[in-house]
Amino acid sequence: MLDVALLRNDPERLGESLRRRGLVVDVDALIALDEERRAARAKAEEIRAQQNRMGKDISKLSGEEKEKAIAEATFLAEGYKFTLARAEDLDQQFDALWVPLPNLVDDSVPIGADEGENVEISRWGEPTAFDFEAKDHLDLGQALGIIDVERAAKVSGSRFGYLLGAAALMEFGLVQWSMGRLAADGFTPVIPPVLVRDTALFGTGFFPGARDQVYAVGASEPGDDKIDSDELYLVGTAEVPLAGMHLDEILEPEALPLRYAGFSTCFRREAGTYGKDTRGIFRVHQFDKVEMFTFVRPEDSWDEHERLLAIEESMVQELGIPYRVVSVVAGDLGDSAAKKYDIEAWFPGQGAYREITSCSNTTDYQARRLRIRYRADGGTETLHTLNGTAVAIGRTIAAILENFQQEDGSVIVPEVLRPAVGAERLGP
Repeated sequence: MLDVALLRNDPERLGESLRRRGLVVDVDALIALDEERRAARAKAEEIRAQQNRMGKDISKLSGEEKEKAIAEATFLAEGYKFTLARAEDLDQQFDALWVPLPNLVDDSVPIGADEGENVEISRWGEPTAFDFEAKDHLDLGQALGIIDVERAAKVSGSRFGYLLGAAALMEFGLVQWSMGRLAADGFTPVIPPVLVRDTALFGTGFFPGARDQVYAVGASEPGDDKIDSDELYLVGTAEVPLAGMHLDEILEPEALPLRYAGFSTCFRREAGTYGKDTRGIFRVHQFDKVEMFTFVRPEDSWDEHERLLAIEESMVQELGIPYRVVSVVAGDLGDSAAKKYDIEAWFPGQGAYREITSCSNTTDYQARRLRIRYRADGGTETLHTLNGTAVAIGRTIAAILENFQQEDGSVIVPEVLRPAVGAERLGP
């Protein structure tokens, strides 16, 4: 959530950030509503103060003066009740407009409307090329007997898949390898809950804007759309429960930075992607991921963002997958991100670079919504949070299959995964 001081002290900056995201918001109307609600609140407090003063005086009066004072006090009480209700109504009107606003876009973020305009900033490795026609990961996985989407469709519907044999072992290898790498780099390994309350999704900025991407759990009866009052939601990333770990906490400065590496199964509706990436396991409703999440002082967050990107790059390099790094344009940023990098791996079966990891600096946006602070200069300050994907398991397996395929249909296993898979090559 944005600091309301921004609206009061620098509305031009707010308006420019919203325009860069492609949003149309009447900032002047927000300013007027904020002033009106503050005036109503001040009026209510003024009436309350009058009530308190009169209450002290009434006990000293008698006769007609006392009756008159009591009548005035009754009038003030009604006025206070009305004015307070008005102030609370204006607060609700303001919050309905203010709370959904996205984070400020950093000045370094390129302008653009969608992912097609993301700006490439670096590359590693040459795009894999073959003397034969490259297959995509689904054809390879099916031929090897390690990916089955047809049986998954019978059980769960579209956008699901079974990982079998070597693919399942490769997943466990990726998790163990990445967790070990991150633990050595100062991250605390975590297996968080994947069912959370709406507080965690609101706090991380997924609610209200991305509600249509989230699966809700807790229907009263099969086929009943009514959700119980203690409803829970399946997370789309470990970012949500990792951020929520310190909800309503004040952290000690010497504890910062806090760095977590969370493994979780993730669930996404993929609303709005009908017909997109329907082949294989690239874009599915259920997948596993290792996510980095950090809590840092505000002055350290931009260095931390580059640090997370460097970790992601080093891991993709160790797997030997060619990739490029892009800076995501303002129009394609999620609500909570002030800036975001994507790593796009080369997929020779598709002849294109596709996103396999990302990392975002959400500055104070999430911490403010989650009420997470740290002690500083005798008081408290809102800290900054950042997140980054260490390994998106399904997409990484897909990239490995496509980049290390051989003409005979076999696939070379990256060296770091061979102990887990138990083989150097997967045969057809």
